[in-house]
Amino acid sequence: MMRNYADRKVIMLCIAAILLFVSPLFLLGNDAHIRVHDNLDSNLAWYKVLADSGQMFGGVHAVIPEIIGGLPRDALGTEWTLIVWLHSWFSTMTAYAISQLLTRLVAFLGMYLLLRTHIIRNIKAHWIAALVSLAFSLTPFWPSGMLSTMGHPLALWAFLSIRENKANWKHWLAITLLPLYASFVLGFFFFLVLMGLIWLVDLVRYRRLHLRFLGSIIWMTALFLATDYRLVYTMIAGSETMHRVEFVSSRQDFTQTLHLFLKNFLLGHNHVMTLHTFIILPVLLLTLLLVLFSRQRTRPMKIYLGLTGFNLLLSFWYALWFNKIWSMPKEHIDLLSAFNFARFHFLRPLVIYASFGLACYLLWQLGKRSVRAFVYICLCLQLVVLAFSNEEIVYGLYKKTPSVKAFYATEQFQEIRDYIGAPQDTYKVASIGLHPAVAQYNGFYTVDTYNNIIPLSYKHRFRDIIADELAKNKELRRYFDEWGSRLYIFSAELGKHYDFRKNTDRTIKDLDLDTNALRKLGGTYIFSSVLIENAAANDLEYERSFDHPDSAWKVHLYHVQS
Repeated sequence: MMRNYADRKVIMLCIAAILLFVSPLFLLGNDAHIRVHDNLDSNLAWYKVLADSGQMFGGVHAVIPEIIGGLPRDALGTEWTLIVWLHSWFSTMTAYAISQLLTRLVAFLGMYLLLRTHIIRNIKAHWIAALVSLAFSLTPFWPSGMLSTMGHPLALWAFLSIRENKANWKHWLAITLLPLYASFVLGFFFFLVLMGLIWLVDLVRYRRLHLRFLGSIIWMTALFLATDYRLVYTMIAGSETMHRVEFVSSRQDFTQTLHLFLKNFLLGHNHVMTLHTFIILPVLLLTLLLVLFSRQRTRPMKIYLGLTGFNLLLSFWYALWFNKIWSMPKEHIDLLSAFNFARFHFLRPLVIYASFGLACYLLWQLGKRSVRAFVYICLCLQLVVLAFSNEEIVYGLYKKTPSVKAFYATEQFQEIRDYIGAPQDTYKVASIGLHPAVAQYNGFYTVDTYNNIIPLSYKHRFRDIIADELAKNKELRRYFDEWGSRLYIFSAELGKHYDFRKNTDRTIKDLDLDTNALRKLGGTYIFSSVLIENAAANDLEYERSFDHPDSAWKVHLYHVQS
């Protein structure tokens, strides 16, 4: 009874902490400050465009006319994921806040179940399991990834229980529902490969076929493929070549690879930020020394050594993927260039926090009061580090990025829409100095975009517009030609910068656009957040500037002359 009471108490305290952590999103709404990169500049606008387009259930040949005159519907992902429905049912920030809360609650529950069931079974150490799980749930994961990485602990809890023949309906329910709120290619492909390798090791080492475990892996894989059927169709039967076949990513020599390995191992990655450098890493290293110099290694110690080696391997593989030894295979095999196999490192949040939990437990087991105090202090310090990673603190106070309201500036763009006066489906716009997502969010049809899947033929046609600008700047040219997911009207003078807010004093003095190529794509207007001093030389007629107190931008409207 005391154990159940203690468990409930600590779980409720952790849930309260999660609610407090996400509360600014609910309280501030559109005045909240959240991540811009791969969030405000893309995914959140995509969800709104998709919801407004009427193509939620569009066929595999359907297009989104608002983007580049017909972006393949498949580029905006499957309709069989809850995040798409949240953004169709609720306003952008309500959907975003619900998604954050749901993801963090499931992440906490999954890690807690994993640690208590398979890693830290000592009931007296339940506070360690709870605080590590809370820490994991507060990590600044990529928002549109949902449970793609944050759901790994829950899935591992279920699979290990199935593997040990201790599973019930709850474990099967977990692996059945996760595909409805996670991405296959952005997390679970790599996780399921890992599960397959565990099954294979069992087969070779123990001569154990274990059909139930294999069946569970196949079941979850099949659900992901069925859920993301659009991606499957594009890869297998898609008739149009997409821009990803031109990706060039393997240029590094061994020294650069070693540097990238150390950077990833020590600091992590932007899309799977673990914030493990200052507190967790020293604890992991201290525990590693303890295990290495231990005379008799227990099973938890052996597991810890295995997790440490796997952690190192994931970072090394990530770095190695960009080494030039892969350049020739990637040139001849489209899948290797189009699919980022470096993302096995997306397993690192699971590995790092499971290792952290086990390390704290191994130290706690030493029994000394001072060591146990040290463990709890480290756990609390990690929670402090994560508390300061709250989006409102990072983006509102530290980076001072625009609020959601200021970024999308709906009232300002309503003024622009009213000034132009024509139905939005009768003309297209391009943006300079601000993300095309802003125009897309406000219902404008755009010739430019940022998407993961873009027809290669359109990328080449768009390149004609900015060919002279790319010729001036080697970095921009390589960025566009060898990646190209951002079809932006780049300026060599502005460089690889995507937004210039209303307080900027930058201007473009010598812009060289192929306006005829822009007209061929339907471009009629340009929204620029910086003044173009030689607009007339580019057949651009300045109309007027738009400012608004609630907007991050001062938008200069240019009309493309016919």
